[in-house]
Amino acid sequence: MHEISVPCRSNRTYRFFPATTALLAIDMQQQFFIDDAGDGINDMQAIIPRVAGLIAAARALGCRVIHTRESYHADLHDVSPYRRTLDYVGRPGPLGRFCIKGEPGHDFLGDVTPLPDETVIDKASFGAFHQTDLDEILHTAGIDHLIVCGVTTQCCVHSTLREAVDRGYWCVTVADCCAATEPGLHDAALSLIAGEGHLFGWVCDLEDIRQPAGG
Repeated sequence: MHEISVPCRSNRTYRFFPATTALLAIDMQQQFFIDDAGDGINDMQAIIPRVAGLIAAARALGCRVIHTRESYHADLHDVSPYRRTLDYVGRPGPLGRFCIKGEPGHDFLGDVTPLPDETVIDKASFGAFHQTDLDEILHTAGIDHLIVCGVTTQCCVHSTLREAVDRGYWCVTVADCCAATEPGLHDAALSLIAGEGHLFGWVCDLEDIRQPAGG
């Protein structure tokens, strides 16, 4: 397939070849889309059909699709001392213990369930590269471009993006396929990506990926 050109914000263009590009769908787990009462978080749930559409578009283009989950063991042995002070890993909730492997909330949303041949990265961290084999998987596959989406924009998405940029990947963040529990945090994270001459890559929206130039 020919090079794909994606129109991005600030009149920039992100170019990639599908064979050397992966979509990272960050932490599209059930637990992140409801509050402690079991009610849906509207700003978060609004992105679900868009992320499903982005995944479908990436598959159609021939990009590799990789899914991540924030995951910890039930005995919490892989929770760092600092993270324990945050008091969120393992807390009881409407979908079981938060971020614990095997609990209902730990699993992916039905609309964005990985295909059997797609890679799933379980991470005891915010960033998807920290103490995982993600970098090795990407390098082995010859991938050097990443399309990034998921939740939350200012935390796991941005942590993964920073890790990727430091490792030399060319990254585009799909803004309307990311979300935070507070819209202000989402907007602030996007501003950071574009700050200081676009330090952390490109920013686009779903329709830019769906209707790229070239191909």
